[in-house]
Amino acid sequence: MTILSFAKTRPGCGGKSAGWLPLPVAPQAAARLRFCGEEKLPQAVPIQGALTWIADLLAQGNEITGLDLHGPGDPLATVTMTRDILAMLRGQHPGLPLGITTLGLGLAEHAGLLAERGVTRVTLLVDAVTPRTIKKMYTWIRPGKRNTPLVEAAEILIEAQAKGIAACKAAGMAVSVQTTVYGGINEDEIEEIARQVSGLGAEAISLLPGKGWLSTEEPLPLPSAETMAELARKVALHIPVVCLPEQASRGEHIPSVDEGLSVPKPTEARPNVAVLSSNGMDIDLHLGQAIKALIYGPREDGLACLLGTRDLPEPGSGDNRWEQVAGILADCFVLMAASAGQKPRDILGRHGLTVLLLEDNVEGAVDVLYGGGKKGKNKK
Repeated sequence: MTILSFAKTRPGCGGKSAGWLPLPVAPQAAARLRFCGEEKLPQAVPIQGALTWIADLLAQGNEITGLDLHGPGDPLATVTMTRDILAMLRGQHPGLPLGITTLGLGLAEHAGLLAERGVTRVTLLVDAVTPRTIKKMYTWIRPGKRNTPLVEAAEILIEAQAKGIAACKAAGMAVSVQTTVYGGINEDEIEEIARQVSGLGAEAISLLPGKGWLSTEEPLPLPSAETMAELARKVALHIPVVCLPEQASRGEHIPSVDEGLSVPKPTEARPNVAVLSSNGMDIDLHLGQAIKALIYGPREDGLACLLGTRDLPEPGSGDNRWEQVAGILADCFVLMAASAGQKPRDILGRHGLTVLLLEDNVEGAVDVLYGGGKKGKNKK
């Protein structure tokens, strides 16, 4: 699994947020969005690997102001493991605040335990406040160990999130809400989310544009910048709008490249970068849909530039397709895509090609990979 590092500060959405480091250590999901295509949940990072990563970042002089348990599953889906992870983090880094990002199932019941283990901040993922909309967004929600009919689970989720905010406040933990806007799905509910969570005691909300795949062929549209700005204006009437620390993906919530990106470096054998883009400006294609790759690499003077394009195999040949892609991109050390399935990532990884999932400006992302500063617009 490739880990995307954090930004020391993240401007936008009306505010700035310091460098909380997201740790994707939760192995089990509590729900599944309809917008993830056929992808399986990515593998969680073992806690020892996360501890090593934290130590390396600190040794390199990175400023970490907090540690947040977020993804690829839900920390409250495996409470015993989360409790042990929090204890290890507290033991290794007693000076760093701890947080979790969760859908909120079981939050009210475990708020006291989390506070005892050193959690000071909870980020609650709230994308809807009516069962009707929740049923549009999720294929399943698992409040306990057994599957629950979606119509019942939706109501349980709404109640659990409301009770969870109150329980966290009572336990002395700050609560922020993260809401993802899915075009044509939950846009009409965003202001009501803000009104309700504010009334329950949440301190701030972060709005993110959501993108995903309803099927392998049908993309969910990304909300426009104008739509996001208008929603932020409405939400700000009820609760402060901020950008929380960049977090590992939930479904298609994909972080942007910024300073501190922890990725492989170019080598003599693999000096180039492959990029999947529909327009040459933005990294916006799913790996499974791409039939061409832009190839960037260093010129004679060392500056990175577009070297050309390469055809990729047509979809439909199974694992053999990814073996062919590995050969076509044998001189590339990174392949950047908006999204990709776990299986092709594993196959390409075995051939030495790291797949980075992100949405960003092509030239700005390439510049960062070759050691430059960030350029271009940040789509988040």
